[in-house]
Amino acid sequence: MKRQWVFAFEEGDGKNKMLLGGKGANLCEMTQIGLNVPPGFTLTTEACQAYLEHDELPKGAWEEVLKSMKDLEKKTGKQFGGTDNPLLISVRSGSSMSMPGMMDTILNLGLNKATLQGIIKLTNNPRFGYDAWRRFIQLFGKIALGVEDKHFDDAMAAMKKKVGVADDVDLKAEHLSELADQFAQIIEANTGKPFPEDPYKQLEIAIGAVFRSWNGKRAIDYRRQFKITREMANGTAVNICTMVFGNMGNDSGTGVGFTRNPGTGENMIYGEYLVNAQGEDVVAGIRTPKAIAEMEHDMPEIYRQLLELHNRLETHYKEVQDFEFTIERGTLYCLQTRNGKMNAAAMVRTSVEMFKEGLITKEKALMRIDPAMLEQLLVPQLSPDFRGKPLATGLPASPGAASGKIVFDADTAESRGMAGEKIILVREETKPEDIHGFFQAQGILTSRGGKTSHAAVVARGMGKPCVSGCEAIHINDIKRSATIGDTTLHEGDVVTIDGGNGNVYAGEVPTVQAEFSHDMETLLKWADQVSRLKVMANADTPEDALRARGFGAMGIGLCRTERMFNATDRLPIVQEMILAESIEERQAAIDRLLPIQRADFKGIFKAMKGLPVTVRLMDPPLHEFLPTAAQLELEIAHLHHLRDSLKALEELPETLKLLNPKLYMQYADGLTKLGRSMTDFKEGHLEEDVIHKKEKTLKKVRALSEVNPMLGHRGVRLGITYPEIYSMQIQAVLEAAALCAREGIEVHPEIMVPQVATVEELVRIHSYVKRIHKVVELTHGIKVDVKFGSMLEVVRACLRAGRMAQDAEFFSFGTNDLTQATFSFSREDAENKFLPGYVEAGILVDNPFEVLDQKGVGELMKLAVSEGRKTNPDLKVGICGEHGGHPGSIAFCHSIGLTYVSCSGPRVPIARLAAAQAQLMETGGAVTKNA
Repeated sequence: MKRQWVFAFEEGDGKNKMLLGGKGANLCEMTQIGLNVPPGFTLTTEACQAYLEHDELPKGAWEEVLKSMKDLEKKTGKQFGGTDNPLLISVRSGSSMSMPGMMDTILNLGLNKATLQGIIKLTNNPRFGYDAWRRFIQLFGKIALGVEDKHFDDAMAAMKKKVGVADDVDLKAEHLSELADQFAQIIEANTGKPFPEDPYKQLEIAIGAVFRSWNGKRAIDYRRQFKITREMANGTAVNICTMVFGNMGNDSGTGVGFTRNPGTGENMIYGEYLVNAQGEDVVAGIRTPKAIAEMEHDMPEIYRQLLELHNRLETHYKEVQDFEFTIERGTLYCLQTRNGKMNAAAMVRTSVEMFKEGLITKEKALMRIDPAMLEQLLVPQLSPDFRGKPLATGLPASPGAASGKIVFDADTAESRGMAGEKIILVREETKPEDIHGFFQAQGILTSRGGKTSHAAVVARGMGKPCVSGCEAIHINDIKRSATIGDTTLHEGDVVTIDGGNGNVYAGEVPTVQAEFSHDMETLLKWADQVSRLKVMANADTPEDALRARGFGAMGIGLCRTERMFNATDRLPIVQEMILAESIEERQAAIDRLLPIQRADFKGIFKAMKGLPVTVRLMDPPLHEFLPTAAQLELEIAHLHHLRDSLKALEELPETLKLLNPKLYMQYADGLTKLGRSMTDFKEGHLEEDVIHKKEKTLKKVRALSEVNPMLGHRGVRLGITYPEIYSMQIQAVLEAAALCAREGIEVHPEIMVPQVATVEELVRIHSYVKRIHKVVELTHGIKVDVKFGSMLEVVRACLRAGRMAQDAEFFSFGTNDLTQATFSFSREDAENKFLPGYVEAGILVDNPFEVLDQKGVGELMKLAVSEGRKTNPDLKVGICGEHGGHPGSIAFCHSIGLTYVSCSGPRVPIARLAAAQAQLMETGGAVTKNA
């Protein structure tokens, strides 16, 4: 069957954007619903693919173009290349996905010296004719012939200077005629060929140029940035449209408009226009356009028609439209329409209002918003008026913007933050023991680490902005400074970070606070009515839990007990527990930790009253709670140096007094002070206690050191080696639940074991839970319901899920570690070194730590769900890795039958909407319950 390469606007399928591109499909549809669209036709995206493959139009395409041009001549009564009533056309791009400004358009095509005179005679307007002529030469030269715009801009600037005008519009016909001649000379000088006079040759060259713009750098960069795949858009269509002119006098003009305000969502026509101008003038910034509201006074009849156009577009498309229009001698033409790009606040508002207006259904209201957009509404943002340049750019690890004084360690961040200062914690990389600094910091900036690094994960959990992996920043901890190129920042200097794009700015940049609007609450309530997946939160403190509940979390899917250990009042006790040389010493430290953990859990249970709370027993290796070996070695060396210096000064000879009495007195004064320090040093047994303790700690750190700690002595392995640690945590959870129950607070505790690889490990820890559960119920005289489950983050556990479901009442996929194990990638090293290159080269479509790897990790998850439910059909299964807040990954979790997803608090609204969309996609848009 012969392929059709060209479709007239009257015959093209307005729903087939893959074939006709968004612009072409909409031109067809607008024409067919009776809007005043200039006649034209579209070359398909398939023609583009064929052209790019062979560097020429496919067989038969040019013949279809020629036939369509003849049809266009009949429709308009004009002749292409004719001198009496010339037909001029625009040649415009348009792919199936909107890519505004990324590809090329040529206007006024068909002009040459002969048709120019015909236009001038027809309009009796020489200025208009020469203005259109010089515009065409410049656009064609730049886009079709590759001549740099600068040559034309310089000539234009010189002409305006020569005649003494500031604006293009003030140039007269003779000036524009002279300028057009100069433009033609520029083209010949830069290409070695004269400007093409044959209109059909112009058309052939222009079609090829627009097709080639699909592979232009800015189009490629745009598709990469917004992850537009070939399945979403493959090539650009070319739209040939009859020219209508907004620059024919004061009864003409051009503009762009939105059917609703794209910044606020307010239901009012919004946009800009220029009188006596062509389309590119509005967006080029050469002239200051007017707000469309002013047209009500300047052109009242056209304004009335625009309001009518607004209503017809929204009624037909059921979506906010971004449209372009031209007014030619008092007649309004609609040149283009597409779904309007709006910010998150406007999308939410318009979704709710368009449903209430009867334009769309609730299902459409939910489906029209990209869940990831909601992130904009939940964190502070830089002021939209700010235009500064960043000092450096890292990875956008946790959204939001924050300003503060930089500090280089967690202790300083805590002390200065508690004193009321706004702080940005700057580190090469963060560790769990830095957590107290996180609490007081406005944001976190690291020079190492990826989007799933410790800093990124913790910051997202707290809803604080984070920029990670900013390699341009070189930190000097000793000098308490950081350098970025030629700029040196000292502790206390103010910076601003934008976790949404990874930028770092010098000084304080104004921010605007996000608001959880009534419209947002309404939309998310609709989402909850639709979705099957429950959305839980990752939260480690009562404050985190309350915040997550405010975001709509339906429980806590991951409470990390070790986060509690890193608080400044607990870390010394934890270190005592680790450094203990006997079970008795260890138990003494554990006994001090028990009431602290119990109080933490009680606070969380109260915050989540009536909702499930899944507590993960301690996961990280013990060395993470101790200083590093390098830090200890430095401190020990410093203490030895202090001791030796004091001794040396104490032994200075008294003969100095005879040689230089003044100098001796200075030494004596210093010696007195140092002597006191030396006395204190000795009386405080610093030699014996401090140095010895640090040396003992160093010995323990070295003993705990592992070649690969992520695959080492952690998680359940610790609980089996040191059963007293897990026993204390289990007791704390169950006693907290019992205390809440006695106070009439409904609680649903769940205990989860991390890093399980064998059934025997799970059975062993389950025995702890059963034993302690009985003791707690007998001691408190009250029944405590508790669920017992396992994390699935080890490949072997996924393969043994059927057997594990005999003991576990629930599973939770820890996809951060499961991804690392499946790929054999070291997460942070991979993100810092080769993963970006893998994605760039197409070896991986996405970073698997950001987007769940469905073909590998996903297959393990499907197997585990299937095998687990064969054993226990009521098995509850969730996910608590970072993927739990990623919309595409949530859709996959829905498809394989998970019960819930758990994510950081600020991502809960995103996950709620994504869960609803997953359900709607499965059911074809039908509401399944309560809606």
